[in-house]
Amino acid sequence: MTRVGLLGYGIAGRVFHAPLISSTEGMDLVAIVTGNPERQAQARAAHPTAAIVTADELFEIDLDLVVVATPNRTHAEYARRAIGKGVAVVVDKPFAPTSTEAADLVAAARDAGVPLTVFQNRRWDSDFLTVAEVVGKLGEVRRFESRYERWTPEVRDNWRELGAPEEAGGLLYDLGAHLVDQALLLFGPVTSVYAQLDLRRPGVRVDDDVFVALTHENGVRSHLWANAHAANHGPRFRVLGSEGAFVVDGLDEQEDALAAGHRPTEAGWGREKRTGRLGVLGEAVEVPVEPGAYQTFYAELQAGRVPVDPSDAVSALRVIEAAFTSARENRVVEL
Repeated sequence: MTRVGLLGYGIAGRVFHAPLISSTEGMDLVAIVTGNPERQAQARAAHPTAAIVTADELFEIDLDLVVVATPNRTHAEYARRAIGKGVAVVVDKPFAPTSTEAADLVAAARDAGVPLTVFQNRRWDSDFLTVAEVVGKLGEVRRFESRYERWTPEVRDNWRELGAPEEAGGLLYDLGAHLVDQALLLFGPVTSVYAQLDLRRPGVRVDDDVFVALTHENGVRSHLWANAHAANHGPRFRVLGSEGAFVVDGLDEQEDALAAGHRPTEAGWGREKRTGRLGVLGEAVEVPVEPGAYQTFYAELQAGRVPVDPSDAVSALRVIEAAFTSARENRVVEL
């Protein structure tokens, strides 16, 4: 069995990591770190065989894998501690507050011979898997549009809304980490970045309205949106090519399913009734979305493979940093 310790039992740890680890054959969630009494009770109820410990206690346990699902400011610190103990490590996105810290972690893991990866779970979203499947049918892709839009008019009281730079809060670090990762995965490196970042909701201290435009080396232009105050949502993806387009609305359903207590071990996991539209205008045909597959991440780890190259996350952070510079200085940033 792969003995796993989980640092953090907020949304990331409770909704994503703990259920996915527990659903992976050959993995044993043996310890969970959370100092919040309510979350401790939740963890004990959901994972009664896991010890509830402090971070220092966790690093004294004999583990095969450490999962870092704590606030962003602590990602690099805990990942470095795991690497120092020679234990494989998963870091939730964003990998680190800066690309320099992230690159240092990659180098440290490489030098120590320790497996390191980043939890970019939305590579296994149903709609993104479908885009990856159909993009070759569009001819020369010219424009890629991707959105995560929500209606959350009131600012929530959590660390993602904190404004200090070391917190790495705001939507560009949060949902933007997925948007940029997906664009780079599909279309490769970028040559320039332009961004508009706004603070829309009363009392907000970090960006909650994000637009980022990327020009890829191959000529594709990616337009990426994230918004916490969108009263109407645009398509999740719209991909325009020389021979047709693909458009899909809505969001992958796996997060809601996990939060409701469902697990990837259940029959029909990840399957949706949602469809996209592939083709030209009125001649477009309905295309069922591929089944979502978040379980693939930990299944790959258990099989001895690194599901996400951490260098990909370093590249994404460099794009995110360029986006902050672009928005602050109102200019296109060349990479």
